[in-house]
Amino acid sequence: MKVVATYNIKGGVGKTSAAVNLAHLAAGDGFRTLLWDLDPQGAASFLFRIKPRVKGGGRALVRRDRPLDQAIKATDYDGLDLIPADFSYRNMDLDLDDQKRPTGRLRRLLRPMADEYDVVLLDCPPSISLVSESVMDAADLLLVPLIPSTLSLRTFDQLSTFLDDFDGRRPELLSFFSMVDGRKRLHRDVMEDMNPSNGRVAATRIPALSAIERMAETRTPVTAAAPGSPAGLAYRSLWAEVRATM
Repeated sequence: MKVVATYNIKGGVGKTSAAVNLAHLAAGDGFRTLLWDLDPQGAASFLFRIKPRVKGGGRALVRRDRPLDQAIKATDYDGLDLIPADFSYRNMDLDLDDQKRPTGRLRRLLRPMADEYDVVLLDCPPSISLVSESVMDAADLLLVPLIPSTLSLRTFDQLSTFLDDFDGRRPELLSFFSMVDGRKRLHRDVMEDMNPSNGRVAATRIPALSAIERMAETRTPVTAAAPGSPAGLAYRSLWAEVRATM
């Protein structure tokens, strides 16, 4: 079972769009796929038309009062299931802090899923927290979307520094440029100058396109609604790079 987490310290950089489309593509390629919406805002759950609610909330899952598999919901797509968000996830740091070895808690919760799923995607909330540390420990691959801007690269440097000192199980790091506007000189310059000291940068660049923004209206992955569009093909290319790490 491969665990891939879409993560960035910053919000609004395309984490959920990547998680939703990659999950759809993985299932379409025959991988038994599970997406866990860990963001209390519940955007991935909304896009898959599933109510962002878990009985007992995040605390019940973290404490194992409610088995993780009982929270799983089927989506409209064959081979793709979802663990929905819950607003109580905003307190998951506190729930984890009550546990022994909290950094490894999500990895231990996910371990039984290996019999049922080939790929697990974690759509993560922004920030550095105990939840994100637990995500890093659980993930085989940390997939980091970057808007081509100076501040975005600064937060990526912060993440790289944090990973250098991370005591847990360190994931492979793959960043990719998101919301790219090739007409902007800044975007072109930042992408040309990017030279990460930790991990690598994907060749695929996800463009800033209205088709991706419209996902919130259609509540459909762009890879399902318009697979041959520039946006759909870009996510297909990114999925190929992610799949090559498996």
